[in-house]
Amino acid sequence: MLLIPMLAVSQNNESYAVVENSMITVNPTKIKEFEAGIAKHNKKFHAIGVYGARVYFISNGVNSGKYVWSMGPLPWGDFDKRPENKEHDDDWNVNVLPYTLAEGETIYWKFETKHSHFPKDFTLKKLVVDVYDIKRFQRNKALKLLEKIHKVMVEKLPAETFGIYTNEFNNTFDGKNLAYVSFFDKSSWLGEDNDFPKKYDAVYGEGSFAHFLKDWEEVSLGGRTELWNLRLDLSGLSADVKAIDRQ
Repeated sequence: MLLIPMLAVSQNNESYAVVENSMITVNPTKIKEFEAGIAKHNKKFHAIGVYGARVYFISNGVNSGKYVWSMGPLPWGDFDKRPENKEHDDDWNVNVLPYTLAEGETIYWKFETKHSHFPKDFTLKKLVVDVYDIKRFQRNKALKLLEKIHKVMVEKLPAETFGIYTNEFNNTFDGKNLAYVSFFDKSSWLGEDNDFPKKYDAVYGEGSFAHFLKDWEEVSLGGRTELWNLRLDLSGLSADVKAIDRQ
């Protein structure tokens, strides 16, 4: 059973980009020290280029109050080119790590370019991160269904910016297999009704969205939604994103 996912990885020769997301739980009595340390670290070691990083704060759900250190997207090959830097490692170990708790998690998310939509340059601010638990061996079917979502979004909501990501190292117990990330500026966006079911039916025919929901239920086990806010003050990179870099 262990051989199956390894074969799937080894046989994929397509060049693609991944995002490294590390979730960090901070000692609640050391938040000030942590933020000072990670801000200084990122602005010194992760301020430019492919190894630049940003920090997000999660404001709801089971991970509320945690931080996400995010680097990428970048090809796997760039990890091999990353220079060893003792000063970098020592700085993290001295000025960041002591203020965190042992619990933590790093996920490498594959950026699914053709399923995503970055119509224009934009400034990062707020994210809705929908993470789905996909049934075993159903990822390709899930992505096929998301192709339909992509078509509706591009035709009916062309200004919306979103990215699709799949977990490079899936497991069967945490339900973090696929992510749909929406990028927006103001919280009022959350209260808007884009009438997506009607738009879906307009593209694929009356009753199509109800059928889509049944199909999605067949490939997934559930999901959850988190709100992430960019902490530009703690990040190395700016908030500016070029659409061409996400194509």
